[in-house]
Amino acid sequence: MWIHRAARHTATILITVLLGGLLGATLLRFAPGFGVDEQELDTRLSGATIQALRDSHAAERNVLVFYARYLSGLLRGDLGVSRSLQRPISELLSQRIPVTLRLVAFGLLAGWLLGLALALPGAISGKPAHDILPGFLSGALLSLPSALVAVLFVLIGGPGPLAIALVIAPKVYRYSRNLLAQTSAMPHVLAARAKGLSRLRILLWHVLPIAAPQIIALAGVSVSIAFGASIPIEVICDFPGIGQLAWQAALARDMPLLVNLTVLVTVVTLVANSASDLAVSPSSGRQ
Repeated sequence: MWIHRAARHTATILITVLLGGLLGATLLRFAPGFGVDEQELDTRLSGATIQALRDSHAAERNVLVFYARYLSGLLRGDLGVSRSLQRPISELLSQRIPVTLRLVAFGLLAGWLLGLALALPGAISGKPAHDILPGFLSGALLSLPSALVAVLFVLIGGPGPLAIALVIAPKVYRYSRNLLAQTSAMPHVLAARAKGLSRLRILLWHVLPIAAPQIIALAGVSVSIAFGASIPIEVICDFPGIGQLAWQAALARDMPLLVNLTVLVTVVTLVANSASDLAVSPSSGRQ
């Protein structure tokens, strides 16, 4: 059964990635200003040079032909060359991915620690008063876009990676606090409380084991949230990662680079969600 589920998830990932890459190329092709190169504004260029610049975009005008060539190169391990940066895309990704991975890993770790630190006191005590301040803080952070959080960190000179933590933490707090509250109201937990067991023991032995599968699922979703938040944060805080590269590619309308980045983001999102689903399903089936 697990093998069948894994195979189904793999097939879904492959189909979605293929369609996502094609959709990304199509949206870029019909975006305003596609095929226009800023170099054409240079008055020193001759007519022949300008025409050569326009001809360099000719291979990208037919989206289906471009995407077919891209997939053919991808099967050979060739990701193409960035038109705006004039460098192999595989080289750019190998330099930028480690930066984004470190940023996202730190943000996830700090965000989860902060979110759980806010949620657990209220879950252990069971007193609504313990949720007032955490609830206010999480509500305030949820109302701030990740780009605005990054701007605030730039203004105060704070560490950029912590900006991702502040994007993740309120979501972790809200979901885990509600989940722990619902689990604490289950009959077996009420029975354990009636027997006089301590709140900490009830949390560790009767609440967390039941809530663990849903928390694992949230962990998978939070990976894609952190990865998405890293794009504006890297741009504003000047981190040379995938997010900054995507921004540069979008400004330059660099189709080969944008298609690769679209595929990469799609793969990360789907793999994280599928991994959490596969991890949760066996646990759910045993209960």
